[in-house]
Amino acid sequence: MHYGPWVEADPMGRRDGDGELKVGRRRVGIGNPGKVLFRDVGVTKRDLAAYYRDVAAVMLPHIRGKPLALHRFPDGIDADGFFQKQLPASAPEWLGRVTVPRERGGEITMTLCEDAASLVYLADQAVVAIHPWLTTTEDLWLPDRMVFDLDPPGDDFVVVQRAALELRDLLDDLGLPSFVMTTGSRGLHVVVPLRLVEDIDDVRDFARQVADLLAGRHPEQLTTEVRKEKRAGRLFLDVLRNAYGQHAVAPYSVRALVGAPVAMPLRWNEVADDQLTPRRWGVRDVEKRLADDGAPWHGMRRRAHTLGPARSRLAAVRD
Repeated sequence: MHYGPWVEADPMGRRDGDGELKVGRRRVGIGNPGKVLFRDVGVTKRDLAAYYRDVAAVMLPHIRGKPLALHRFPDGIDADGFFQKQLPASAPEWLGRVTVPRERGGEITMTLCEDAASLVYLADQAVVAIHPWLTTTEDLWLPDRMVFDLDPPGDDFVVVQRAALELRDLLDDLGLPSFVMTTGSRGLHVVVPLRLVEDIDDVRDFARQVADLLAGRHPEQLTTEVRKEKRAGRLFLDVLRNAYGQHAVAPYSVRALVGAPVAMPLRWNEVADDQLTPRRWGVRDVEKRLADDGAPWHGMRRRAHTLGPARSRLAAVRD
């Protein structure tokens, strides 16, 4: 990875300048490439585009074929940003797209990100964070993963680490392999890969039962209470993302926070590390992280399960 001016040679002997980047067979323009998006660490739009190009190989398997909610910050993260779901009319024709039904009627055409050039284009649009649906265009009601969002009441990350390990052990007991990542914000996501056979509403119901069981085992520390005023300082086991049209931050996505932190996949043996924080890695740290540790979620899809056997085990545990 590099974050200076782009000067990559192509087979025709041409060179990329600050205003465009060659990605595969495409040359993607970067408007105002020196625009600073993260003032505290000096990360520019050019830097963001270079980052997303360089993590494309490990990031794309988790977002390809999924409608995207895009968190944009045209004036940098110190100014107000906004979520964009509707594909803009100005989008290039080669950018992926899908028209999906809205829950309350009507339709919306949303962005798909199928290749590295698309990631660079999104960075040119000052898309800082990328939030894919849990379902794909193969079937918009069948998720390929179940997500538990461990949302702490404050800055105590130790309680998040402990909750993640307890949740992993419970999922292991249910015969479900799980994966974990920092969110780049305050907590951790625990993810179970699924085969494309489970309706999203059934997945949410199962996830809620698992979260309720875990909270019942640790009622002083954990809760599934949606209303904040009723959580009484406990960590919220959030399963609400498991629903049609909901989304969760993508692995390797940058977050619009001081330091340009990144949502980082972990190995389970890293979760108990007392040096771990939800914002431990920023865009300038990921090259070394990948060189040292590879991609901890590599091969996740090969471990996808159905929930049938787990439902039987859950019923036995609850009884």
